[in-house]
Amino acid sequence: MEAVEVGLKHDREGFVKGDDSLLGHGAEGVVKRVKFLGRDAVVKERFSKDYRHPTLDRLLTSRRLAQEVKTMARCRKLGIACPALYYVDMDSARIYMEYLDSAKTLKDCLSEPLSSLQPICAKVGALVGNLHAGDIVHGDLTTSNLMMRDDGSLAIIDFGLSYLSSAEEDKAVDLYVLERAISNVHCEVAEKVNELILESYRQRFGSAKHVLRRLQEVRSRGRKRLMVG
Repeated sequence: MEAVEVGLKHDREGFVKGDDSLLGHGAEGVVKRVKFLGRDAVVKERFSKDYRHPTLDRLLTSRRLAQEVKTMARCRKLGIACPALYYVDMDSARIYMEYLDSAKTLKDCLSEPLSSLQPICAKVGALVGNLHAGDIVHGDLTTSNLMMRDDGSLAIIDFGLSYLSSAEEDKAVDLYVLERAISNVHCEVAEKVNELILESYRQRFGSAKHVLRRLQEVRSRGRKRLMVG
């Protein structure tokens, strides 16, 4: 099957410049809203790294892309809400996926009054608990990668750093990243929000107590790094 072209240029500069539908642009690649076979979609393209040997770059990019797709497929199989995959083009390192229309990031949701945040936090904790129960580590669990949809359901996006692991340490670090993301942006409600999320996580994930014990150690290491600078 040939790759379906939707008016995108293959070169990095042409893909980014002057593009009103650009959704995100980082060191690893870009995310853009497009039409795919007549439906609203998102395409994510990974950049090649000029400092790497071309053969090595293609190998590493392909592996990372394959892992991202594998994790998304696993989430769907486990009933964890994430964008549906439409098409994967390994040659151009692109993933075409569902566009989550009218969804708000958790970052935006946490700007609401604290009294309305309990059900949102419960959904976050349950989703992360389901991820970890399925041995999925997201790797970039921030408030921008959790999306609240119009129907009240919560979805998770951006699996670019995800991997499969049963290690308590890896899951604890996932939680720590989320805690820090909430504390850095929403410091006035962070303590209560994190408490509610972990309460829901504990209820959903049978091995949560072991991960939360390890989380205490991760927090201690994080505080030491902050003190040392």
